[in-house]
Amino acid sequence: MAEILEVFMVVSFGLAWPTSILKSIRAKTTKGKSLSFLIIILFGYVCGILSKFLSGNINYVVIFYMINFTMVFIDLLIYFRNLKLDKKATEA
Repeated sequence: MAEILEVFMVVSFGLAWPTSILKSIRAKTTKGKSLSFLIIILFGYVCGILSKFLSGNINYVVIFYMINFTMVFIDLLIYFRNLKLDKKATEA
């Protein structure tokens, strides 16, 4: 039962990231985004993944952690793209 609840938690968080990624792509700006927030979330997912491996409790939940990590990492990459776009706009 604990694993099922953990899956629900991770999937719930994961449902928000595609929306965030799409918003970042469309906005083409870093306004409204927090670099520190993205880094903290990435750190949290790394800790979740490592806890599974260190405890020897490697199961299907790890896949959801990895999917979420990947989506947040994509959002982080878009953040840096948008940061460059912001700098270009400021220079123009």
